[in-house]
Amino acid sequence: MGEIVGYCRVSSRSQDYQTQVDRLTAAGATKIYKEKMSGLDDERPELAECMRYLRDGDTLIITKLDRLARSTLHLHRIVAELAGKRDKKNPESTGVGFKVLDDPSLDTTSRTGKLVFGILASIAEFETEIRRERQMDGIARAKAAGRTGGRPKRLTDDIEARVAALRADKMSIRQIAADIGFSKATVQKIMEKQAGEAVAKAA
Repeated sequence: MGEIVGYCRVSSRSQDYQTQVDRLTAAGATKIYKEKMSGLDDERPELAECMRYLRDGDTLIITKLDRLARSTLHLHRIVAELAGKRDKKNPESTGVGFKVLDDPSLDTTSRTGKLVFGILASIAEFETEIRRERQMDGIARAKAAGRTGGRPKRLTDDIEARVAALRADKMSIRQIAADIGFSKATVQKIMEKQAGEAVAKAA
């Protein structure tokens, strides 16, 4: 029988993940990876280490779905990677199982759970097509504005508004940069400016 491994995450340095740790321990986790990162961060070193640690027959558990995945597409990629850890020499091997404590239907060790994740895989494929369409629309708009390549000549209010909208839609910095035709560094500067303006308005 494999090991039960837990993963928990809080979105800021001031938050405490002890409640998650307690629940994961109560559910049988003997090893728990703890992360303090925003849900939109592309880099999650503890999650990466957790994925490297897991072996065929293990089960990964989390308390809530939003503690792990940024989107349906991200969730599908993680679950596919877990399933891919199966022992190909053993026909009964299923890889690494996955369970969400707050949603028993999300359990790849059960028939119902596998059906649910099959549906999620279809949704993830749909999300991929939508993002690809958005990127193509962005390229078409750039061409219509006279930009055939490289970064736009200047920032506009419309571009900054689009950055905010795409970030609210949980797109990564890389995807936003591809959409609007700017570098990732420029997108980060736009986001920092918008965050500063939001703080100033709230003050």
